[in-house]
Amino acid sequence: MKIGIISDIHRKTQYLDIVLNKLKQLDIQYLICAGDIVEQKHLQKIADFGISYVCVFGNNDYLLANVSHLYNIYKEPYYFKIANYSFKLMHIPFYMSGDTDIVIFGHTHKFEVNFINDTLFINPGEICAREKNLIEFALLTIQDNYNVQYFSTNPTKLSWHIQTFQYKKGKKSK
Repeated sequence: MKIGIISDIHRKTQYLDIVLNKLKQLDIQYLICAGDIVEQKHLQKIADFGISYVCVFGNNDYLLANVSHLYNIYKEPYYFKIANYSFKLMHIPFYMSGDTDIVIFGHTHKFEVNFINDTLFINPGEICAREKNLIEFALLTIQDNYNVQYFSTNPTKLSWHIQTFQYKKGKKSK
């Protein structure tokens, strides 16, 4: 199972298109967005991607509240399952307890992956290239283990750099 994880798009529509094109090449089955989508057209692009997706509101998504009934976007923390794995999705990392198999968050604009007490924590970084001159996202592949790939590229070069992290699934996974 391949899950694309994105966050912090802000007003960078072109960068979102670049990431969605790369995720299409990677043949993901699910897309998760950890907030700061900012514009309805970004939500529409995610919805039009053609696979199951889920998003949470970020601190800059207040204008999306009036169209939320049209999309899979929820208040944080949002709990859900994919297959037999439990997820907690948020934008601001306030709810960082390991009460699910996988915790996904954004807001800091920094890629982060940790495996603590059988819980995988992932921040995919930023699409908007605001904090650093990088477009970033993560790919989570769940098979026998958790495989997290961190993708980053300079917006002008578009040559992807990939780092891989592997973790043995803990006791929580069924």
